[in-house]
Amino acid sequence: MMRFALVLAMWPVAALADITVFAAASLKTALDEAVRLYEGEAVTLSYAGSSALARQIGYGAPADLFISANPDWIDWLDAEGLVTQQAPLLGNRLVLIGPAGAESGPPEALLPGAERIAMALVDAVPAGIYGKQAMTSLGLWDQVAPRVVQADNVRAALALVALGEAPLGVVYATDAQAEPRVTVLAEFPEHSHAPIRYPVALLDGHGTGAQAFYDWLQGDEAAQVFQTHGFSVLGAQ
Repeated sequence: MMRFALVLAMWPVAALADITVFAAASLKTALDEAVRLYEGEAVTLSYAGSSALARQIGYGAPADLFISANPDWIDWLDAEGLVTQQAPLLGNRLVLIGPAGAESGPPEALLPGAERIAMALVDAVPAGIYGKQAMTSLGLWDQVAPRVVQADNVRAALALVALGEAPLGVVYATDAQAEPRVTVLAEFPEHSHAPIRYPVALLDGHGTGAQAFYDWLQGDEAAQVFQTHGFSVLGAQ
């Protein structure tokens, strides 16, 4: 398989804000907007693939909260003693995208003939893992795997399609909604992959303002923002 590497974010400098949040790349558009509405302490956001962020936290990167696109990475940090609280936050859907104006059709019809298929890392990043699960379930993976172009995170995969570098891509529905240069060609059946869930974790050693932001993310004001951007809300207060 080919691999396209794109780094979306570096470790944040904790001194720049009172609250530092590591978040899955697919949350960028919605979470940026949500933070603009937050009236508490200043927040710095650092985006990348959930696996990369979890490992950074495990190595001691300064973060107060972590929002992962896969519960497994929260569980891994919890097992390491680095999580003090966690809660279900959001849900999402997996879609096949192409350039704006492309004709829609089922994945079984579109994927076999694609020259390149942009995906997040299929063995590490949640969007890539879900995508591989879906294609395997549909009996397509062995056929299309040699033409998969792997990116470091789902927003990087989205960019490949938006820029015309790949004719098809597998991303979340919310990513497609945030990028006018792509269109949704098909939605993968929910039964073809594990449920897409985003838990939020309050991390060990968090600053004094982090609890308030953690609670706010689960409230109605934040829920309205996330729903506007296409997420389902799992636990609004």
